Amino acid sequence: MKKGLLALSPIVAMVVLLIILSIYHGGVSNAPLLFIFVITAMISVAVTRGLSLTERISVFSRGAGSPNLLLMVWIFMLAGAFAATAKEMGAAGAMVDLTLRILPANFALGGLFIAACLTSICMGTSVGTIVALMPIATGMAEATTMTLPIVSAAVVGGAFFGDNLSVISDTTIVATQSQGCRMSDKFRFNIRMVTPAAILVTALYIFLGWGTTGIETEGSVLWWKVMPYFVVFFCAICRIDVTIVLALGCVLTCATGIIDGSYDLIGWEEAAMKGVMGMSELILISLLAGGIFALIRYNGGFDFMISRMTQHVKSTAGAEWSICGLVAFANICTANNTIAILSVGDIAKQVAERFNIDPRRSASLLDTTSCCVQGLLPYGAQLLMASGIAGISAMSIVPWLFYPFLLGLTVIATIVFQRKNAEKMQNI
Repeated sequence: MKKGLLALSPIVAMVVLLIILSIYHGGVSNAPLLFIFVITAMISVAVTRGLSLTERISVFSRGAGSPNLLLMVWIFMLAGAFAATAKEMGAAGAMVDLTLRILPANFALGGLFIAACLTSICMGTSVGTIVALMPIATGMAEATTMTLPIVSAAVVGGAFFGDNLSVISDTTIVATQSQGCRMSDKFRFNIRMVTPAAILVTALYIFLGWGTTGIETEGSVLWWKVMPYFVVFFCAICRIDVTIVLALGCVLTCATGIIDGSYDLIGWEEAAMKGVMGMSELILISLLAGGIFALIRYNGGFDFMISRMTQHVKSTAGAEWSICGLVAFANICTANNTIAILSVGDIAKQVAERFNIDPRRSASLLDTTSCCVQGLLPYGAQLLMASGIAGISAMSIVPWLFYPFLLGLTVIATIVFQRKNAEKMQNI
């Protein structure tokens, strides 16, 4: 037990530091967040037993250099380059101009959330949705009285709506496969649980955005400037790999900007490098997180929590709480909802079978809980991506993430009233 608690001490230290800095500074920007992860990395190396310092660093480095993390680094760099070059050549302003012509300013915030919901349903990826919509959202904030944190939250929240429901989402695929149910069945089961939260959040964003004023649009829309956004969005909807989509977007901003006269090749390169450098803190945070959680897994912290959460389960409600607790903890440790579901899926299935929980229900609990937790992690890929493009701290977005918060409340409510809920769901 002492060994398990020692293995989890880096997580405890990280949470305590986040709380202290949040209270002291009124929020945590990306620079202090990076400092917290450096301290946590040192603690994780220090508490590791049975290995030399060189071996501990080797385990840490393997976690930081995992293929999934390095792919994320590529995505961060390309997203930064695309966002910066598109803004430099006027694409962001043209897209905002077009959006404000179509959508009244009063409905812009709620409309942004709905757009993110629909986009993520089609794309099946929260990161892809954020990449596609965040440049537009930041442009809207600059052109109206809306703030960057709230428009960022609208996009991130909507991105998780589709990540949780889309039949082509990797989290949905993993959740249904691990629990042995069909995706279509899980969708029908799941949508009744999350739709009320989405409707309420839409109404809330419309209420908060009411009275928004914007810059009056004049002249005609510069269609050639918005073309890179349309191409990126279309390719993403077609499920082309996000790295290819972003690379294509960078090429298009280069060609369009040079033809338009917005910049020359050197100007494009300077804008691209500025965008990449703007992602540097986020890249370092991601790499440090990978190393920290690799050491926690090596030290047995993950196995310890799984055993502690499942050994005292005696009821259906307790079983559902344990399933949610397992995937939530796994998500905190991996900062990846798909990997979290993969990590605890088999155990969750065993718990569900033992207490006669419908496989559709256990799949929904896994998927929804993981999306809720992932949506609130300041070091998760989605918030890091959104904060990097917007140029704000990830922590400043969290208070406005109404959809992940309500997702969590929805899960709690369905467990508390799980008997009545089970009777309804059996008829779906």
